[in-house]
Amino acid sequence: MSFAAAAMPLLRRLDPERAHRLALGALRLGLAGAAAGPDDPRLAVRAFGRDLANPIGLPAGFDKDAVALRGLMRLGFGFIEVGTVTPRPQPGNPRPRLFRLSEDAAVINRFGFNNAGIAGFAARLAAVPHAVPVGANLGLNKQGALPERDYPALVAAVAGVAEYVVINVSSPNTPGLRDLQGAARLGGILAAVFRAVPRPPPLLVKLAPDLAPGDLPAIVAACCDGGVAGLIVANTTLARPPGLRSRHAGQAGGLSGAPLFAPSTAMLAAVARLAAGRLLLIGVGGVASGRQALTKIRAGATLVQVYTALALQGPALLPRLRRELAQALAEDGLAGITDAIGADL
Repeated sequence: MSFAAAAMPLLRRLDPERAHRLALGALRLGLAGAAAGPDDPRLAVRAFGRDLANPIGLPAGFDKDAVALRGLMRLGFGFIEVGTVTPRPQPGNPRPRLFRLSEDAAVINRFGFNNAGIAGFAARLAAVPHAVPVGANLGLNKQGALPERDYPALVAAVAGVAEYVVINVSSPNTPGLRDLQGAARLGGILAAVFRAVPRPPPLLVKLAPDLAPGDLPAIVAACCDGGVAGLIVANTTLARPPGLRSRHAGQAGGLSGAPLFAPSTAMLAAVARLAAGRLLLIGVGGVASGRQALTKIRAGATLVQVYTALALQGPALLPRLRRELAQALAEDGLAGITDAIGADL
């Protein structure tokens, strides 16, 4: 049994934010284990100009300051996203700000972009060889932010050290941030980025699952016209679906995990139809099995990210996901990931 597997029962009894810090510490020390053996060849996919062994990635939020990249890259992810990072360090919202909804296989967080700032973040990205593609998720400070100034500066800071960058305009925990998803404002931000960094790494935008369906056509068009390479669908939700059982269900913040799977997948399919192959799509929200990962891919995603299930179950989830995904491909008569992308559209 690995150290990580042995530690999971203890971590589940701790305050979730303290457990998160301990998990990062274990990864930094190389105590979280490593993937055993190569991936099934059916899982191979190409993205960000590189060949990935599998399409399963870690989203932003777990390693906000890029301090555990070496350990994370040993776990078997096909790609890793770090951040969200802001121009200046900030403490985030008051604690407690992270809540397990174990009965609902969900989590609520209201961290508020707590991080140590872009300078150290970019230096750490540069110091570690990237065995898999690494993305940098970029956000705004709570105070004194100017989006058309700050996003370009952030992109410039990581342009030479990240395989892709993500403009995060969808966190629910920074006041006013989601207002930047509107087509006109988003288009202005994108134009400012390309003026400052004419040849950035592949640029992605992360969307909120709470957008009205009628807003999606203009947003997708603005991204296609603005030089965006892809979209991440979707961030955490402010909605509280009926039937949540946890005593923490009423906490403020973004809900992630199982309750988000159906709405985020429906939104992913809608975005895929609108994008019509012009954008790389990453599906995130509620994935806890290989079959669910394939459902996202069949709905239009090339890549899939998993966080809440990983936080609740530990790194032993990853080999199971990869094994189940290969099995699901075989069950559906699909030769590989590329054949599965958008199969249900």
